Amino acid sequence: MTYVVTESCVKCKFTDCVDVCPVDCFREGPNFLVIDPDECIDCTLCVAECPVEAIFAEDDVPAAQKDFIAINAELSKVWKPIVERKDAPPDADEWRNVKDKKHLLEK
Repeated sequence: MTYVVTESCVKCKFTDCVDVCPVDCFREGPNFLVIDPDECIDCTLCVAECPVEAIFAEDDVPAAQKDFIAINAELSKVWKPIVERKDAPPDADEWRNVKDKKHLLEK
């Protein structure tokens, strides 16, 4: 099993999760993070660190978010690793509670 970043991360891209990852499995895109399923060791450390509760165990991804399993797998192959925390985008807090942001995901 792996962990999956879901829709809540879109346009927020807080990187608290990156700091605690022992294997550097996060990849960074323009306005979203993903987890490389081949690198993730299922340690769960990132889950508690995500301020927008965007990270789930693959088996626990909400039904409406299941497509993010494939999105993480796909984009982790083309996006570069992120290995240290960065500042969130200036408007991240404005996007924190916005729902239905999948269409805003920049690949």
